[in-house]
Order: sequence, then C-alpha cells, then structure tokens
Amino acid sequence: MESILLSINPEYVERILAGSKKYEFRKRLANRTVDKILMYSTAPIMKVVGEVEVIKTISSSPSALWEYTKKFAGISRDKYRKYFKGCKVAYAYQLGKVVQYDPPKELSEFSIDLPPQSFIYLSGEQVRNKDSDVTHSDT
Repeated sequence: MESILLSINPEYVERILAGSKKYEFRKRLANRTVDKILMYSTAPIMKVVGEVEVIKTISSSPSALWEYTKKFAGISRDKYRKYFKGCKVAYAYQLGKVVQYDPPKELSEFSIDLPPQSFIYLSGEQVRNKDSDVTHSDT
C-alpha cells in the first residue's frame, strides 16, 4: 500500500474536509495501490492541509463514472464534463476517513521542494505525523 501527495484546488479540498466530496477525479491513477492521499491545497493556500483514506479506485467511461459518483462528486456536471472532455476512461479515488492538519504543513516538512503536477509517491517516513498536529473528522 502506498501514500501519495495530490495537488487539489482549495475549493475541492474544503468539500473533502466537509464531507460533501467523496470522490477525487483524475485522468490517470498511480500505478501502485494507494491507501492514503495527502492533500496539497494549491494557491493561495499552498500547504498540505490533511490526509484522506482511499477506500477504492474506480475506472469507467466518463458518463458511467458520473452516474455512479454524482451524489458526492463535489463538482458540477459541467466542470466534470470539461475536465474529462476527450477522455475515453475516467478515474476516481473513493474517499473515506479524513484527517485535517492543524496547523497545515509546509511541503518542506515532508522533504518536498515543489508541489506535484499530478501526484508523487511518499515514503512512510514522509507520511508520519504527530497526533497533536491533526484534527480527526469522520466524514
């Protein structure tokens, strides 16, 4: 099992933390089985704000994936269609338990210099955190 760091728009990070977005959509998935995503909130936040359990990964046609995920997609159908325009296959991570970092962490705390374009794998050493630094949320 692996952990990855994903760059995610702050609007969608907030929805994940609030529990209204239970799927993170991607045009491609990591090659390895992922069990945890660390969320890097892009500009203007530019910090690692938390982590979320991956329940499973899903792949399907964009239209079939939308029908399956739309209730908790956390994104409008129009934005979803624009994102997957021209794609024959769409992917989603189904999200589970969320842990919010309080305070959010700098990339340097994970020995990372630059945010990923898509994702990067993290070692166990990079993922460790202190209980005093997290707020648990069962969403």
